[in-house]
Amino acid sequence: MESSNDKTSGVSNSVTFDDALSLTKFGQLNYVLIIIAGTILTAFLLETLGISYVIAVAECDLQLSTKEKGVLSGIAFVGVIISSHLWGFLADTMGRRKVIVPTLCLTFGTTALSSFATGFWSIVILRFFAGFFVSGSSATIYAYLGEFHNHRNRSRAIMGASFVFGIGCLLLPAIAYVVINREWALVVPVLNIVYRPWRLFLVVCSLPCLVSGLALLWLPESPKFMLHQGDMKAAIDTIQWMHRVNCGKTVSPLFIDLILADEEDKQFEERRAVLSSSKGFSAMMKLVWDQTAPLFRKPYLNITAIVCFLQFGTYFTSHGLYMFFPEILNQLVESHAAGVDRTTVCNVVYTQNRLINSEVVGDQSCTPQMLNATTYGLSFILEVIYALGFAVIGVLINVVGKLSILVFVFVGCGLSGALMVVVDTPVGGMSLYMILVMAGFGGSVVTAATVDLFPTNLRAMAVCIALMFGRLGGVVGANMLGMLLDTHCEWSFGMSGAILMICTVLSFFIPNINVCTRGNEPLPTLSSKPESCDEVGYVTRKSHPTCESVENIQ
Repeated sequence: MESSNDKTSGVSNSVTFDDALSLTKFGQLNYVLIIIAGTILTAFLLETLGISYVIAVAECDLQLSTKEKGVLSGIAFVGVIISSHLWGFLADTMGRRKVIVPTLCLTFGTTALSSFATGFWSIVILRFFAGFFVSGSSATIYAYLGEFHNHRNRSRAIMGASFVFGIGCLLLPAIAYVVINREWALVVPVLNIVYRPWRLFLVVCSLPCLVSGLALLWLPESPKFMLHQGDMKAAIDTIQWMHRVNCGKTVSPLFIDLILADEEDKQFEERRAVLSSSKGFSAMMKLVWDQTAPLFRKPYLNITAIVCFLQFGTYFTSHGLYMFFPEILNQLVESHAAGVDRTTVCNVVYTQNRLINSEVVGDQSCTPQMLNATTYGLSFILEVIYALGFAVIGVLINVVGKLSILVFVFVGCGLSGALMVVVDTPVGGMSLYMILVMAGFGGSVVTAATVDLFPTNLRAMAVCIALMFGRLGGVVGANMLGMLLDTHCEWSFGMSGAILMICTVLSFFIPNINVCTRGNEPLPTLSSKPESCDEVGYVTRKSHPTCESVENIQ
C-alpha cells in the first residue's frame, strides 16, 4: 500500500514552514541543538564573567586598582556592544552558521593570546577583542536554535538551552577552584611574565568555544534562513534530514514538495532582491540601515524599547554586579570567619579598603592571592541554583506564561538589592547578594519573548540589539561598582534594586506576554490545501484550536 505522503500518490505535499517543522517531530536532533546552543551560551559566560575570578587574584601580577578592575571586568562587554549590530546584520544576510562558527574559533584564539598579556593595557585590548568575537555566536545562536523549532516548541527550546547554560555555569567556580588555587608558576623570559594559574584559567574557560564551534560543523544552516534566501530545495532537504535523524530509518521518509510562503517570506523576498542588486559601501550601509530601522518604527518601536531596557536592567545587575561577586563574597566569608557577626556588606567593603590604603607605600613585595575555599563553595551553590532555576522555568514557561516568571524574578531580586543596604549580618549579606545576581533568569525569558515577537528577517538583529543594550548594562554596572564601591557602596546595590523594580512594571507592557501554550497540538497533515498560517512578527494560526490567536500590534 502506498503511503499517503508518497510523491507518487498524486497529492501535492504543500505545507507551511511551521507545520513542516512539526512533521519532523521533536527528537534527538533537537536535543543536540539545545545542548550545543547551551554550550555556546556557557562559552559566553565563561569568556565575560570568568574575568571576575581573575581580577580577584591577579591584582598583584597586573597591579590593578579598584577602578582598573572595573574597566577590565567590563571591557569584554564593550567589545560585545560594538560588534552586536555588525553580527546581527551579517547573521540576517549571510547566514546564522556562517557567523557562529568563525567567531567561536576567533574567540578561542584571542583568549589564548590574552593569557600571555604582559600588563593592564595588553590584557584590556585582548579581552576587548574576545568580547568582540564572542558576541557573534552568543546572540545569533538564539535565532539559529529557534528556527529549527516550530512556534509551540520554540520558547521551550530556548529555555532548554538556558538550562544547559545553567549546568555549564557550574564550570565557572569548578574550573576556578581546580585551576586558580594552585601555587605553581612558570617564568616566560621572552615576555618577562610569570605564567600563573589564573592565566591557564583563561584558556580553559575558552575551550567550550572551540568544542561547540567544531560541533556546529556537523549541522546545517537554519532551514528558515535558507528558505528566505530563496533556496527552497535546501530548506526542504534540511527538514527531511531532521525527520530522518529524529524518527530513524524505520519510519517512512517525509516528502514535501513545497513550503508555502507567508507574508513574512514575501517581505524577505523583496529585501533579498534589493540585497542582490546592491553594490558599494554606501549601498551596504543603506542595507544595514534598512535592516535596523524597522525595529525603531511602528509596529516594533515600543517592543524594541521595552526589551532593550529589560535586558539593560537584567545585565546591569546579574553581570555588572557579578564581576565583583567573588571578591566581595570572599571578604564576607573572611569577615564571618573572623567572628564578625553584625556588619553590613558595605561596611565590610569599606573596612577592606581601609586596610589596603594603610599598607606601606614602599612595600613592593608581591604575593600571589588565593580565594577562600568557602567562596568557591558558595559560588558553586549559586550556579546550581541557576541550573535548577532554568530547568523549572523551562517546564513552567508554557504553563504560567512569561509575565509571571518575569515579575517573580524582578521583584524578588529587586527587594534583595534594597535589603542589602540595611541587613547587618555577613550571612544575610551573602544570601541577598546571591539572590540579587539571580536576576539573570529574567534575561533568558526576555530573549525567548524577543524571538517570538519579531519576524525571521528581523529576529537576529532584534536579539542582537536587545542583548547589546544588555551588555551595555553589564558595562555600566561593572564600572559603576568599580567607581562607587570604595566610597558609595550603598548606591550600587540600591540602584540595582530600583532598576529591577522598573523592569517589573515594564514587563506588563510586553505585547501578548500573557499568552501561554497548553496541551498537545495535533500534528499537521500534508495537503494540497493547507491550513492558513500568517506570520508577520506575531504568529496567527486561527485554524488550529490549540494555538493562541495573536494579532499584530497596530
